[in-house]
Amino acid sequence: MLQIRRSQDRGYADHGWLKSFHSFSFAGYYDPAWMGWGNLRVINEDRIAPGTGFGTHGHRDMEIISYVLKGNLAHKDSMGNVKGIPPGEVQRMSAGRGVMHSEFNHAPASETHFLQIWIEPSEQGIEPGYEQKGFDVAEKDGRLRLVASPDGARGSVTIHADASLYAGLFQGGQHTELALDPVRKAYVHLIRGALDVNGQRLHGGDAALLAGESRLELAHGEDAEVLVFDLAA
Repeated sequence: MLQIRRSQDRGYADHGWLKSFHSFSFAGYYDPAWMGWGNLRVINEDRIAPGTGFGTHGHRDMEIISYVLKGNLAHKDSMGNVKGIPPGEVQRMSAGRGVMHSEFNHAPASETHFLQIWIEPSEQGIEPGYEQKGFDVAEKDGRLRLVASPDGARGSVTIHADASLYAGLFQGGQHTELALDPVRKAYVHLIRGALDVNGQRLHGGDAALLAGESRLELAHGEDAEVLVFDLAA
């Protein structure tokens, strides 16, 4: 089964300082048909206006990944981490039994554009944790680069969840395949550009939901940047 969800069908919120598309039900956007996919719970495409951001707030029992597309995301948390996250770096925060943090765009004249991703953990009440790593463009060019996994394989960040996340960049004749376990689920989020996913054409903001499939094929990219999730069913 392959289901396409188009960008324009996502939830949307405009708070002035924050403009956000919601792939799944979140905050004021609620759709019982879109509560998540497998153990993937949230993908928010956020744009933070200059000099603004999320004030200190709490999370618990969630694996949270930030994937910055433009600008810089300033992160500060109750574990003592004070970091800037630029494009090309992936941040993982394990909320565990509870963590407080804030996220800001300190730039005076440019927005910060990033994806906020939540994945349900395999175990609740763990020690909160933080990790951040950079991945070169060359590692994602024409291929899927593992950027998050349960065991930190291939230098990926370690998430405490039964899920793996890949990132890739595709243009022209570049093509790749990924073997899937049919008893699991997969989710493809096209960040920008255009790309064929198992023969279906996606454009920026579109997603493909897969279940019972044994293969994922990506081809015919046009300035395409994509995330692929291998998920528990």
